[in-house]
Amino acid sequence: MAATQGDAPAFDDMEGFLRVAKYTLVKNTDMNTEMKEEAMDICITAVEKYQNDMEKCTQMIKEQMDKKFGSPWHVVVGKAFGYEITYEVRNLLYIFVGGRTSVLLW
Repeated sequence: MAATQGDAPAFDDMEGFLRVAKYTLVKNTDMNTEMKEEAMDICITAVEKYQNDMEKCTQMIKEQMDKKFGSPWHVVVGKAFGYEITYEVRNLLYIFVGGRTSVLLW
């Protein structure tokens, strides 16, 4: 690990970062706790199962969310993207899984 910049550690290599970033980081959400935890479980399972196939990953998340919470749900999974969306209040989740893969669910 290299020198730190402020409170955030700086990493010389990606492997060092990925060892530390094994947890799921919730970047933005307004879901209630119960819905957030269930949605995070669905997202984490899908990302781990389909690491190299983002299309199948998004399909699995959408189908499970539609079945569990009613439709329509929208999902974006990727490595680097920005977003600006309109969504129904209490239905947004933006997380990072494994440090690199982002999941936007609304």
